[in-house]
Amino acid sequence: MKTVYHKADTRGHANHGWLNSYHTFSFANYQNNERTHFGALRVLNDDTVTQGMGFGTHPHRDMEIISIPLEGDLEHKDSMGTTAVIKKGEIQVMSAGTGVMHSEYNKNKDQAVKFLQIWVFPRETGVEPRYDQKSIKEGEKINGFQQILSPDKNDDGVWIHQDAWFNLANFTKGNGKNYMLHKKENGVYAFVLKGSAKIGDRILNEKDGLGIWDTQSFNIEAVENTEILLMEVPMELPAYLK
Repeated sequence: MKTVYHKADTRGHANHGWLNSYHTFSFANYQNNERTHFGALRVLNDDTVTQGMGFGTHPHRDMEIISIPLEGDLEHKDSMGTTAVIKKGEIQVMSAGTGVMHSEYNKNKDQAVKFLQIWVFPRETGVEPRYDQKSIKEGEKINGFQQILSPDKNDDGVWIHQDAWFNLANFTKGNGKNYMLHKKENGVYAFVLKGSAKIGDRILNEKDGLGIWDTQSFNIEAVENTEILLMEVPMELPAYLK
C-alpha cells in the first residue's frame, strides 16, 4: 500500500473576505507542482462563504463538479435553467461537459455556508451538461460506509462520468471498518471532516487528507467520533489529458 499525507495546515489558503478557501490541490493562485491532483481527483476545496455573498456566473467545461455542504445553504443557478438550494445532508453534481455557466450564492443573512467543492476529471470529454442533487442524510450509516456517488445512475447517490465511488463514513470512538476498493486501478483519497482516525500507521486529524493506492483494501479505525469522506478515483489520468 502506497500513501501520500497532506496535513490540514499545509493546504493552500486564500481569504478574499467574502470567501475563505483552503485548497488541498493546486487551485487559482495556489500552485504546488507536488500537489496538482490525486489521480482523477483534481480539486478539493474547503470553502466558507459569508452571508449574502457568493460566486458570480462563470463557465465550466469537461469537468465533474461535486458540492457537499457542511453547514448552511447554498443556492445554485445555471445556464441549463436550474435553480436549486443545497444544504447539509445533500450532495450536488454538475457535469459541465460541452460547457455550462453557473453561479453559487449564500442567500442566508445570518449564517455562513461551508461546503466542499470537488472536481473530478471525466473519463471522456464533450458529454451533455447535466445537474442533479440528492439527499444523503436519509439512511445515514453509523460505523459503516454510505455511498453518495458512483458511475451508475441506478446506484445509491448521484452519478458522474467516471469510475469513481464516494462514501461517507461515520464512526464512533473505537469502531472502524475495512474498505474494499471497487477497481484495482483506483486509489482512495480520505479526507477527515470531523474527529480523528487511524489508517495504516497514520493518525489523521480534522481536515487532514491521505491518498491511498496500490492496495485492494485498507482499514479505518476511529480514534474519536469521526466523520470521513472517502473518494475512490482512477489513478491513471484519462487519455485526453496525456
